[in-house]
Amino acid sequence: MRLIGLAGWSGAGKTTLLARLIPVLGARGIAVSTVKHAHHAFDIDQPGKDSHTHRQAGARQVLISSANRWALMSELRGAPEPPLTELLRKLDPVDLVIVEGFKRDSHPKIEVFRAATGKPWLHPEDPAIRAAATDTPATSWRPPAPRWARPRPTTATASPCSPCWPACRWRRMTLASCPTAPAPPPRRCARPPPATTCC
Repeated sequence: MRLIGLAGWSGAGKTTLLARLIPVLGARGIAVSTVKHAHHAFDIDQPGKDSHTHRQAGARQVLISSANRWALMSELRGAPEPPLTELLRKLDPVDLVIVEGFKRDSHPKIEVFRAATGKPWLHPEDPAIRAAATDTPATSWRPPAPRWARPRPTTATASPCSPCWPACRWRRMTLASCPTAPAPPPRRCARPPPATTCC
């Protein structure tokens, strides 16, 4: 399963972004699950319900099921909180898991930043943050270099394809389909893999 996280301070808009993103991904045929980190005292059960009574009586796990959904509640009862890697193993396989919270973990993340929170950016202290979603000009944003990036060609060796070489390499585009390459068919890139593949 692919994994991406949304990291940001409370009130930055992580849940709002997630609620808009999931329908878009679903419309493209991408199956999505989410993992949400919550405060210590959260509870999805309701006092007075049978399942709540079972837990209060000491049941370690309570599984509640209906025709529409089922939920499994596990009581830690003093045991340490499971790490994200263990929680992910409890999910059914999907195309993408989006994690909200767990901002101190090392999985790839998008920082959600809103100036009105009055909080600082997280990315200067977290190398796992790869992008930002913000309502303000990200003047302090310094995106990390892609893992597959190489130094750009010098002026002397620059090719028509050089402005788009990361996208071409990422998408395995041929030079003929390179969006910034001029027609007729451009020269090969200065940093050649196979002759028909851009950078």
